[in-house]
Amino acid sequence: MVNLIWALLAIIGIVYAAFNGTMEAVNKAIFSTLDEAVMIALSLTGVLIFWLGLMKIAEEAGLLKGLAKLFRPFVRKIFPDIPENDPALGYILSNMTANMFGLGNAATPMGLKAMNELKRLSNSKEASRSMITLLAINTSSLTLIPTTVIAIRMKYGSADPTSIVGATILATIISTCAALIIDRYFYYRRKRLMRP
Repeated sequence: MVNLIWALLAIIGIVYAAFNGTMEAVNKAIFSTLDEAVMIALSLTGVLIFWLGLMKIAEEAGLLKGLAKLFRPFVRKIFPDIPENDPALGYILSNMTANMFGLGNAATPMGLKAMNELKRLSNSKEASRSMITLLAINTSSLTLIPTTVIAIRMKYGSADPTSIVGATILATIISTCAALIIDRYFYYRRKRLMRP
């Protein structure tokens, strides 16, 4: 759906530029930003490789298992429908840990695997309570270290690229709490409405 929206926005913009007589400006803007887009992508690739390598070291050293063990009681309260030692819980913990370190690209495969496991558990065509909760948490941008933003700030010569970490932690606490409150509100509201 999002791809369709982006495609429609691009088509509408190009058609408008053609009728408005500003097609030359659109072409110039597209081609002048291509260099910059490639350079940003390459610089972000370096930072992501660094952090993914660091995550692999942390995983081998047992740090991620330690974090998963630390967050397990909290995650069990958020996802009470999941059995104690189900693989879905491990995938959810891995997804959340990778997101906390700002590694959205590394977190995505774990999130997809978690969703598949949750679908297996629910055995239904509808989204289960746990699936909706996981989606709400991922949408709330659970991040402690925003590596991508730090990389962009470094690329453009920021005097202190990591100065946003404090604001990021505050924002992620607020957004995640809001997501969980809204998730629970609609869950209990629906449950109340479904009662005879």
